[in-house]
Amino acid sequence: MSLSYCVVGGGISGLVAAYRLRVAAGPDASITVLDPADRLGGVLRTERIGGQSLDVGAEAFVARRPEVPALLAELSLAGKQISTSGVRPLIYSEGRLHPLPKDTVNGIPSRPSELSGLVDDATIRWMLDEPRRPFTWHPGADPTVADLVGDRFGEQVVIRSVDPLLSGVYAGSAATIGIRAAAPTVATALDRGAGSLTEAVRAALPPPSTASVFGAVDGGYTVLVDELVRRSGLRWAQVAVRTVHRAPRGWELVDDEDARWPADAVVLAVPAPRLPALIADLAPRSAAAARKIQVASAAVVALALPGGTPLPEQSGVLVGGPGRLHAKAVTLSSRKWGRRGSVEMVRLSFGRFGDSVARSTGDEELLTWSAQDLETLFGISVDPVDHCVARWIDALPQYGPAHAELAAEVRAGLPQGLAVAGAYLDGIGVPACVAAATRAAAELVVDRR
Repeated sequence: MSLSYCVVGGGISGLVAAYRLRVAAGPDASITVLDPADRLGGVLRTERIGGQSLDVGAEAFVARRPEVPALLAELSLAGKQISTSGVRPLIYSEGRLHPLPKDTVNGIPSRPSELSGLVDDATIRWMLDEPRRPFTWHPGADPTVADLVGDRFGEQVVIRSVDPLLSGVYAGSAATIGIRAAAPTVATALDRGAGSLTEAVRAALPPPSTASVFGAVDGGYTVLVDELVRRSGLRWAQVAVRTVHRAPRGWELVDDEDARWPADAVVLAVPAPRLPALIADLAPRSAAAARKIQVASAAVVALALPGGTPLPEQSGVLVGGPGRLHAKAVTLSSRKWGRRGSVEMVRLSFGRFGDSVARSTGDEELLTWSAQDLETLFGISVDPVDHCVARWIDALPQYGPAHAELAAEVRAGLPQGLAVAGAYLDGIGVPACVAAATRAAAELVVDRR
């Protein structure tokens, strides 16, 4: 008898899980992905703007992690992987643009000199003195980045160097993210006995490399999404799942129209806020852990500006601290990935943990803010050729202190035959999602043997 699998959620986690299940279970298995969206892919969403393909959700992946390059190669898409052009971003702080400091771990500096001009002289002196000040670290500790870096390097380092990077990744801040999530190699160095934060950051720096830190997919993530859908041979049910029940053979999913979907095993590849409603009766321990994972929302405004618009030769701008700008980050996509076509592609990101910008700000206001920010940053005032506004509600989990324990609790409380995948488990980036989905599929295949 052939097996039937259901995957709840059609983002990258769900699609990778479906593909891995197909590879492991063979051509006779039934694999159904249930997702009410207008297309599959979740936050991997590519739009045509000004005649160009542009990702308006997740944009890049960390190229030194193996998961995405390996997956692209497995799908015969290795030739579609592209690298950045080599230009670097800027930080906007205190009304000025500054070079992004080099040799940092998610903005945590290894050398005070790299922050010269970005922070004041008193902060530089405080950082220089850090290795000589008493320091106590308990192995396994997971303070917020703000608590650790603020104490050892000063508040300006947190606001002007660390927050801009964490805001770009998590739509959060150093106050909401634990050190083990933001800088695991720094935490490991401290666990191993580094005598100061300075020593730990220097030990945690990756080895020098000329390779691009980030990669992307030529033509946008839709290329990867489409191939995963094709290779997995999935059936897409455009419905929302309301709950999951035990059944005489495996499981039964109930959708929002009260239709029933039987399955031998199920992958729940939904954001953390959606998980408790699905499993509250089946796995109360897992549901309780998922409820503790906080999330942020973000909005992306993608613009196609006229060709020749005078933008700097930088990959973008990260915003440090309060000021005149509305956006938390600006990506100069045509500079970052290389020019294609006759327009300049720009992305502006809005929304941070705790605010309602992505939910409550209208498209026209976001477009007005984008124009104002581009004028403030670069002194340009041009009408876009084309635009797109995308909103990602509750899509960015906050990896607070002890987050790994919450993720472990979610998994540990699940009965056999159910598995989870998603950005809230082992990392918010696409590589971590691929890894978590691969793990979920493997757990279910093992369960059936």
